[in-house]
Amino acid sequence: MFDRFKRSFDLVKASAAVLRQDSHLLMFPLISGAASLAVVLCFMLPAFGLSSLDGLSESNGAWYSLAFLFYISQYFVMFYFNAALVGATMIRMDGGAPTLGDGLRIANSRFGTILGYAVIAATVGVILRAIQERLGFVGRFIVGLIGVGWTVATFLVVPVLVARNTGPIESIKASATLLKQTWGENVVGQSGMSLFFGALMMLVVAVTLAGVGLGVNVGSSGLAIAFVVLGVLASLVILLIHNALSGIYATTLYRYAANGNAGNGFDQSVLNSAFAPKA
Repeated sequence: MFDRFKRSFDLVKASAAVLRQDSHLLMFPLISGAASLAVVLCFMLPAFGLSSLDGLSESNGAWYSLAFLFYISQYFVMFYFNAALVGATMIRMDGGAPTLGDGLRIANSRFGTILGYAVIAATVGVILRAIQERLGFVGRFIVGLIGVGWTVATFLVVPVLVARNTGPIESIKASATLLKQTWGENVVGQSGMSLFFGALMMLVVAVTLAGVGLGVNVGSSGLAIAFVVLGVLASLVILLIHNALSGIYATTLYRYAANGNAGNGFDQSVLNSAFAPKA
């Protein structure tokens, strides 16, 4: 178990080296976040409008229809910019110098596949939500299990559809096959990153609250506001780095699992140990 954690940590460090070389890759999750916020705002007015109509509830399917469209929009935004990030990362791994335009060009070339995958993911999301709402606690337990399985099975979908230009269903199958045949470090790596960045986020919150408390105690509203602003900015940076690093990490694992070589900038001995056949 210790060796798995060490290998995963080494792979995360290797992925972080790519992000240091191309810090502009952070622009992809930044734009994705802004676009996702825009989608939320676009759906807020229709949602409030539906809730104000007498007799209109989830029982007649209106809310599920709206939720389905919302899921499609959000998933498409997320997958589109993740595909752009993965595409740019692959260019770097091949020794190139990717630009923001390169990533967007690759995502545009996979537009139809990304939309199809978004529809599939949205369908799964609505079904899981319906199960959860209708079955209560049991439903939440079932949704949790299915959700974990779906997340693991689709972990490499975006790298697959970018690299192979396959359809959404073929990409899902390929992702599940690669995960099953080659490695389990994806769970350790992703969980480790989540724990690390989660701890950073908690530290930022703690420092922000302490700063606000200090400002209140000394009677300085300006100091309290300054800590709040700095806390929000620090949290945004942590989220951007986490999202970008997660996409690069998935690309790293896909490249080695599929080709036996992740590309430039990676310690091949680290990858060899990470993907060694399990006894």
